[in-house]
Order: sequence, then structure tokens, then C-alpha cells
Amino acid sequence: MSDEQEVHWSEVEEGVELLAEGKPEQAAVELRRVAAESPTNEYAQFYLGTAYFERDDYQRALACYVRALELVPAYVGARVAAGQTLRLLGRHEQALRMGRAVLEQDKNDPDALHLCGMVCFQRAEYAAARAYLERFLETGPELEVALEVEGMLQILRGEATALEEEPG
Repeated sequence: MSDEQEVHWSEVEEGVELLAEGKPEQAAVELRRVAAESPTNEYAQFYLGTAYFERDDYQRALACYVRALELVPAYVGARVAAGQTLRLLGRHEQALRMGRAVLEQDKNDPDALHLCGMVCFQRAEYAAARAYLERFLETGPELEVALEVEGMLQILRGEATALEEEPG
């Protein structure tokens, strides 16, 4: 980490802690303050985006992630977060471009594999989804996410069907 990155990180620690405590509103207030005082702080933009994302404010989250990428174009976390946000906004082609850009740098990046797999699944591009998601599982993700992805793969392999709501 460069000296500048260390300073930027120290500036956002309180906001990150508030996010970890499940307080996105308070985190957003703190991170907006940091972003205003330190406009080149990529972490302030990224974590402010995360605070908005956790509040389902995807447009504002995306704007923050894009700003973080403008500051540091190689910021992988911001690129993946922007991709997930684009996916949730239904902007699948752009989301896929974000994920693929990360995979060009690291073909086994778990977050990018997950993003691309989710996008392809949503777009009914099942062969591609299966390939990305199987590679994602090979990275050893956390159990909760691994179980979710394994369920999707079971659907893709025809071993299970998606649950439908029972008629009420």
C-alpha cells in the first residue's frame, strides 16, 4: 500500500466500521464528510457506494463506484461492485463487461466469476453461467454463497427446478 493509500484508508476507517456494524445511514454521513474533505480518496467513494448499495440506492451506489474507478482505474473491488450494481439495475451487458475486465487481469478472480455467472444466469445464457459458476466454486467461496451457487448449478444441470410460489 502506498503512503497515499494508507492515508486514504485511515480516513475511512470509522465509516467502514459503521458499515461493519450494520449502520449504513451513519456510515454514509461519515463517508460523505470524508469524500468532501478528501475528494481524491477512492476508498471514501467505494465505501460510500457500499453504504448506498446496502440501502438499495443503486443509482447513487453506482455513481460512487464509477467515481472510485475514475480515481483509480485498476480498483478491482470498485469494478466488481459497479458490475453487481449494474446487474441489479438490469444493465446486464455493462455488468458483464465489468466482470470480464477483471477476469482479463486475473482469470480466477472469485468476485468477477460470481458476477459473470449471475449475469449469464439472469440472461438465460446457461452454458456460460454454468462455466463461470463452476469456476467460482473452485475458488473456495464462503459456505453460504457456495450453497446458493450450487443450487443454481443444480437447476442448470436439470437436477432441480426453481421453486415457485404455491397458489394461495
